[in-house]
Amino acid sequence: MDFGTLVGIIAGLGLVIIAILSNSGLGLFVDLPSMMIVVGGMSAAILVAYPLNELLRVIGLFIKVFFVKKTDQHEIIETMVMICNVARKGGVLAIESKLKDIDNGFLKKGLQLTVDGKDENTVSTLLKREIKQIQVSHRDGWEIFSEMGKYAPAFGMVGTLIGLVQMLASLADVASVGPKMAVALITTFYGSILANLVFIPMTTKLKRRSAVETLEMNLVLEGITYIRKGVNPRFMQEVLENSLAAYHGKRMQKEDFEKKTAKVKKA
Repeated sequence: MDFGTLVGIIAGLGLVIIAILSNSGLGLFVDLPSMMIVVGGMSAAILVAYPLNELLRVIGLFIKVFFVKKTDQHEIIETMVMICNVARKGGVLAIESKLKDIDNGFLKKGLQLTVDGKDENTVSTLLKREIKQIQVSHRDGWEIFSEMGKYAPAFGMVGTLIGLVQMLASLADVASVGPKMAVALITTFYGSILANLVFIPMTTKLKRRSAVETLEMNLVLEGITYIRKGVNPRFMQEVLENSLAAYHGKRMQKEDFEKKTAKVKKA
């Protein structure tokens, strides 16, 4: 479970509630009609914008934000280095005996295609196509949350306008102007909270995870290419580790590299 996401949302709401309670009662910020305008309007707009079958994915994506299967990118590289050693010693067909021990489905698929005798261009084309499909699937998911982040404050403003109209219609009753103005602004408050604490951060998180998964798949694709060419396993590991380090915005230290390459067993 991604506790950072859960803690972030709870902490954000908690700080807002504490700020409210320090100056007034929480009841002033609870208004069911305002919430209905924001949530209902946002949901209706999403239904107009997207097909229903795509919207059904939202529940799964919402859960995915909190629960994610973590992968060790260095372990993926070390696995490919091990496979490279096996291939250099016994040929490509020797890889087949190691497939059952590989957990990464994308890597296993690429190696299976290699063992099955598919040429390099075919393997590369099939794997790149799968990477593209994954990217499109991820984009379709986070785009929905991105749009929800836009619609929530927009309908918050709609609710505020409704409240202002009602307030202006009763200006004769001066005593009611203040309370009605407060209620009018609550919808904007709800929309802003939903957008900036839930939907926009979730969009960013899903984008980040998509980028990381794409990185891992590209590392696998590059590694399989090296395995097919029979390059030196140490060279392959250095290239892939440096690619990984470059992505994370840091250069791999020589000591770290020596430590990792020491784990590689020579064929």
